[in-house]
Amino acid sequence: MIEKKKLMLYGIKNLDSIVPLRKLSNKSKFELRVLANILPFRTNNYVVEELIDWDNIPADPIYQLNFLQKAMVSEEHFNKVAEALNSNLSQFQLKEIVNQIRTELNPHPAGQLSVNIPDLNNQSIPGVQHKYKETVLIFPSSGQTCHAYCTFCFRWAQFVGINELKFATDESMRFQSYLINHQEVTDVLLTGGDPMIMNSKNLRAYVEPFLKPEFEHIQSIRIGTKSLAYWPYKFVTDDDADDILRLFEEVVQSGKHLTIMAHFNHGKELSTEISREAIKRIRNTGAQIRTQSPLIKHINDDPSVWADMWNEQVRLGLIPYYFFIERNTGAKNYFEVSLEEAFNIYRDAINQVSGLAKTARGPSMSAFPGKISIEGIQEIKGEKVFVLTFLQARNPEWNKRVFFAKYDPKITWFTQLEPAFGEEKFFFQDELDQIVNSNNGQLFFTESSSELVA
Repeated sequence: MIEKKKLMLYGIKNLDSIVPLRKLSNKSKFELRVLANILPFRTNNYVVEELIDWDNIPADPIYQLNFLQKAMVSEEHFNKVAEALNSNLSQFQLKEIVNQIRTELNPHPAGQLSVNIPDLNNQSIPGVQHKYKETVLIFPSSGQTCHAYCTFCFRWAQFVGINELKFATDESMRFQSYLINHQEVTDVLLTGGDPMIMNSKNLRAYVEPFLKPEFEHIQSIRIGTKSLAYWPYKFVTDDDADDILRLFEEVVQSGKHLTIMAHFNHGKELSTEISREAIKRIRNTGAQIRTQSPLIKHINDDPSVWADMWNEQVRLGLIPYYFFIERNTGAKNYFEVSLEEAFNIYRDAINQVSGLAKTARGPSMSAFPGKISIEGIQEIKGEKVFVLTFLQARNPEWNKRVFFAKYDPKITWFTQLEPAFGEEKFFFQDELDQIVNSNNGQLFFTESSSELVA
């Protein structure tokens, strides 16, 4: 029988409460404190007690996933904060130094603060992003934190206390009016942070309205979460676990499709009894669980890690969904791999699994124009090139159109790519520029069709 566990959160203010950390040298503990002033740090007792192999740190992948390493920031940035701490500067002075550093880490990549924000009656909708015509992302105000923070997180800016960098809905719930006026939207994705940090009452306040007749056009409800990896007790022994599962059942019984977009970065996160029980209970509601992760150096940059993880996910009834490339933000220099290596790892991993696990799409870059997939590296007309296509795009007409970029073994992200064969620009560039330069950078769709308006 699985025993109930009380969630205990560890952050910068109670680092000393993490018993295994007491084995570290004073130098290592100081480094962690410096880093935790720059990038968000949080872990919990489940991760510390059941997932990390403390005899294998710092190499242990879950340790790398939760505990900040000095090489994640530049020497210049590290030394600035270290000097500030050693000089006992005021919190105000320290905050000024740290916030300046954070602005240099590309806190919101891929146009999240510009062209992804929709409006209604010429007013922007707080806590909403609408990048692809069928799907709207919703950031519940009470779900903008997590049970633990991933060191590579591309939404790290949500957690550092700078309000202008945060996404969150307001109390007006104006996003509901926006969705009623946009019948082309078929999918809503609750994201964050982690919506499953919310209690059942708050989660129901966001999900239940979509079961009403005025939202008939909403066919699928997705919930993006890391909770199955970081706090599976949420679905098994927490006080509101049964209420959460009843809500899932209601969604499914209403005729809507409910998918839990589960974030697993390593097979270790699937290895515990509590995680497998949580998966079983969710699947018994009729909800589907799809899985996704970026490729992360020091954590899962090995084809066998991916193949083993996908095979185990299929065995547990999960559907591998996306193999992402780490975004160009935060500690990207520490975690990124080249596009060539990403393609080779994906290809070698997918070759080790059956067709049921080949549903994992990638390697995919969630870049400004859309989700761009590396389909191959080929020599064409005497030129070595990356073969690329869109899995999703700001303009749906771009989807699955093949295009080519010059090969370079050092490239790690889309913005470094150049068109191949002497072309001056990629086929979508003019239209993308129009989107950026029109309507004050706003991208939106007509209220009655899927037509893109720029």
